This record gives sequence, C-alpha cells and structure tokens, in this order.
Amino acid sequence: MIKTLLKSIRISWASKTVNMFLLALTYAYFTGLTINIPLEIVEGLILVSVLWGALYSLNDFTDLKSDLEDPEKQNRAFIQEKVEKKWILTFIISLISLVFLISITTLSMEFTIIMALMVLNQIIYTLPPIRLKDTKLAPLASTGTNSVLRIAACCVLLGNLFIVPLSVYIFMYTASIGTYLMYKGKPKTASILGFITGIILIYILYTGEMNLIQLAVAVLPAIIAGVPLYLSLYRDKKRMSQIADILYHQVALIFYLVCIAYILIF
Repeated sequence: MIKTLLKSIRISWASKTVNMFLLALTYAYFTGLTINIPLEIVEGLILVSVLWGALYSLNDFTDLKSDLEDPEKQNRAFIQEKVEKKWILTFIISLISLVFLISITTLSMEFTIIMALMVLNQIIYTLPPIRLKDTKLAPLASTGTNSVLRIAACCVLLGNLFIVPLSVYIFMYTASIGTYLMYKGKPKTASILGFITGIILIYILYTGEMNLIQLAVAVLPAIIAGVPLYLSLYRDKKRMSQIADILYHQVALIFYLVCIAYILIF
C-alpha cells in the first residue's frame, strides 16, 4: 500500500517545478542578485514538489473511474494496485498539511499563499462540483496556471515577484497550455497556440527580456521534449508520448538540477 501511495505522487514529474524554479533563478543570476538563502530556495523547491506530488495523487484518485476505462492510463498507481479510499485521502491530506506546516513556520507568508493558490487551482480543476477538467475551460486552469504559480513561488523566495518579466510569465503560460492541448490530443488548437507562443518568444528575445543562455538552459530542453509530444498528435501516440516523458521527466530533470546547483553554489 505504501509503495502504491508513493508511486501515485509521480516523483519524476517534479521536473515541472524544477524547470520553473530554474527559470526564475537564471534571472537572479543574470541580474547579479546575490542569493543569500540557497537553503531556503532548496527547501521551497522540495515543498512545492511534495505538494504537487499530493495533488497528482488527488488527481488520480478523482479520475479513478474514468482511468479504468482508458487503456493509456492503466499504469497509474491506483489502477495497478487497489488502495482503500480512506488511506488515499489520509495520505493526501497528511502530505498537504505537512507541507503547509513547514512552510508557515520556516518560509515567507507570500510563498505559503502561492502554494495555497496552487491547491485552490487544483481543487477547482479536479474536484466537483466545479471540476473544470470536464469543461472547455480546462486548459486555462491546468498546466499554464500551474507553471506561472511555480515561477512565482521561486520569485517570492528571491524577494521580487517580477524578477521574471511579465512577458516571460505569459510565454510560459501559453507554452504550457499548448503542451496540455498536445497531451489531450487537440492538434489544431495546439498548433495555433504554438504559433502564438512562438511570436511571444521572438518578442522576448528581441527585447532582451530573455537571453540565449536562458533559452538554452531553462526553455530549450522543454521545447525539445515537446517535439515528440507534438508528433504524437499525428503518429504512434503511445511511443511518442513515452519519448517525451523520458526526455522531460528524466533527462531534463537531471540537467535542471545540475544547473540549479551551479547557480546556488557559484
């Protein structure tokens, strides 16, 4: 049971949080901001990652019935091994409570508020009676919003919410929605949004609000991983999705962690 519960938090998916923290840290690095709280940054990264582990577990719990009928989701923890609902809920509530207890007692209130917004957004997205996941508004409250909040979480720890320019927040929002649409198999909408995201990126690079090193370090790996995900819309969806998963949730994760370690140490 414990093994199944731990599997449900999808630890490799922490790459999304690590990626957004790295993006924020690159702005601190290139603006010459001295990071006097490296341990707090690491703590915040761990707390957000654990929080999202609990929220992924909540997502799988609320989607259990529909996932049972989806052949592509048979590898999810609660489908492979049944766990009583009371233990799943106890696990989720305990993790979330522990994260907020540590955050409130050791980090800034702004950071805690942003984590609370993450929970609120996921509740609106996942749980009835609202459950935006089943509506046309789903993309707006999914990965895009979550990416913005992850960036903001690191920024408030650095002491400046807008150390990352607003245009970059918008870019990550649209790019993340595009990824969500590709994952959901909506090629036309994903292509249109990808075009818009490309224009925003060109603007950001042209105005100097992101340099080429930041693009290569914090954004390019995700773009590379997005290529097979986009191809999955047209051919061998299962295989292409697996490649995208390995590139982003495993290969890129290690790369991001190495980059974060470098910024915090040097």
